[in-house]
Amino acid sequence: MILYHGSTLKVENPSLTKCKSNTDFGRGFYTTTSREQAEKWAKLKQQRAGRGSAVISEYEIDDGIFERTDLMVFKFTKPDKDWLDFVYNNRKGLQSNNFDIVFGPVANDRLFATITLYEQGILTADAAIAQLKTYLLFDQISFNSQKVIDCLKFKAFETLK
Repeated sequence: MILYHGSTLKVENPSLTKCKSNTDFGRGFYTTTSREQAEKWAKLKQQRAGRGSAVISEYEIDDGIFERTDLMVFKFTKPDKDWLDFVYNNRKGLQSNNFDIVFGPVANDRLFATITLYEQGILTADAAIAQLKTYLLFDQISFNSQKVIDCLKFKAFETLK
């Protein structure tokens, strides 16, 4: 499987120690199967930093990693109440998870507004989920332990123009 990571620099050797807390699926190295989504992330990170480049790093990983019995893998297949609560609790720092890999829909900037309304109690979970289902959702795969991050094989990078 080919995965992409969008950033402001080439990430040849990802490290969990450099990953932020309070993100959708907890502290982890985030990738996606969508190059388009990785480009959006890279450009957004560059814009937020106000400097640097938008860079896509490409990795390969064995598809079988998601079936390994020695790893704790959690997969969300759609944006439902469990996914919404998981994202909310991670973003608020209300839970820590012991998963090695979490796979599911990405809460991108358009979705962030809906999640914020849910967090503020303006939208119910059902109303937030109904809104989320109207968006085209990309995936994200968070590698939350260094042992799985080390399974990623760096293949290439591209600096976007």
